[in-house]
Amino acid sequence: MDTVDPDKPVPLAVIIGAHGVTGEVRLKLFCEGLDSLKRHKSFNGGALTLKSVKPHKMGAIARIPEITDRNGAEAARGTELTIPRSALPELDSDEFYHIDIIGLRCVSDAGEELGKIFAIYEFGAGDVIEIERASGKKFMVPVIAIDMRNDPAIVEAEFVEE
Repeated sequence: MDTVDPDKPVPLAVIIGAHGVTGEVRLKLFCEGLDSLKRHKSFNGGALTLKSVKPHKMGAIARIPEITDRNGAEAARGTELTIPRSALPELDSDEFYHIDIIGLRCVSDAGEELGKIFAIYEFGAGDVIEIERASGKKFMVPVIAIDMRNDPAIVEAEFVEE
């Protein structure tokens, strides 16, 4: 990606509910694992801090000092834990963060305007990109069929669906 907003908030997890009565929260992780989350102690521009985190069957259990009881934990449901894009580790030239390509404009290698990258799905056989056309219709393309080094991304025409 040529231009990346260093201040763009990147969600590493989202609070999905309370755990117990003392304010612990259950997290769904968007990062590689607990170590990726533990690297950061401050989230949401300093509004939330991470005191501790441990694995859980559905993601993780965290202690956030700003959340002091079960009611607060339940009220925080849906709150994303974000960091600025600049706080993420640098990547190799052939790697990308999902946050950097969501919304990237796509055209086919035949010159057809296709729309924008809507989502990325990780499957065992390989990652798949979902592209949303201006009409709202979506279609999927394997990552290997897209050159995402520039804006717009170039999609091999044989993978384009009407």
